[in-house]
Amino acid sequence: MAYPFQLGLQDASSPIMEELMNFHDHTLMIVFLISSLVLYIITLMLTTKLTHTSTMDAQEVETIWTILPAVILILIALPSLRILYMMDEINNPALTVKTMGHQWYWSYEYTDYEDLCFDSYMIPTSDLKPGELRLLEVDNRVVLPMELPIRMLISSEDVLHSWAVPSLGLKTDAIPGRLNQATISSNRPGLFYGQCSEICGSNHSFMPIVLEMVPLKNFENWSLSMI
Repeated sequence: MAYPFQLGLQDASSPIMEELMNFHDHTLMIVFLISSLVLYIITLMLTTKLTHTSTMDAQEVETIWTILPAVILILIALPSLRILYMMDEINNPALTVKTMGHQWYWSYEYTDYEDLCFDSYMIPTSDLKPGELRLLEVDNRVVLPMELPIRMLISSEDVLHSWAVPSLGLKTDAIPGRLNQATISSNRPGLFYGQCSEICGSNHSFMPIVLEMVPLKNFENWSLSMI
């Protein structure tokens, strides 16, 4: 999860988030090189007294500064499209979980089980135990098996919400009357925190999400204890 004064992205805990971070670094390097080149040219034009009279109407220069940006945009677009298709792709999910947004809590239903569903409310600050995180802890965590593809079906009962867990590269809108889909796959066990990322009313900031990724055996024991 994020820590105070953090400037970068959270540590990646899923293959999709690793791809997103690599793409971020790739694009940032291109932006840095372009910015450095433009700053160098501006500095050069402001400091030198030498001019070339035929530079402004040179056909070769105009050709270069038309083709070069197009090539750069292609270098950005191709990996971006690849990641977009990867995020939409899901093959043989091991588990399906449906989450519904409400004002102002989340409800979850494990559709592969008969009676496994619960609501998840934020724990008030006055009820927090030592070491628990303010505005991020919930009374019922979403327990999921790690290293398995999991399908999340996301919708809303009332207004627009957004189900987001940054360290897993997840952010999907919860829209009334529409069922959106996202894929979860965690590389390691742990607690992963998120929040509603769509302004949904006065208690918008009090809709945390907590995913507890555990080994498959632990998940099976938990599911049997909940039924």
